[in-house]
Amino acid sequence: MTASEQSWTALFTGLSPRDFRKLMTVMRREGAGSVRPGRPWSLSLEDRVLLVAAY
Repeated sequence: MTASEQSWTALFTGLSPRDFRKLMTVMRREGAGSVRPGRPWSLSLEDRVLLVAAY
């Protein structure tokens, strides 16, 4: 499962690709993609958001 495949976002979250892009824009604006101290993420921000939205 990856956010780069738009069909996964709609299937697992119920969000349209457009809505998912809007969500990602808001997340980045709020600083979710900023680098922080500690162990780096192995998943991209998009994949992490998809994982949480699917949960």
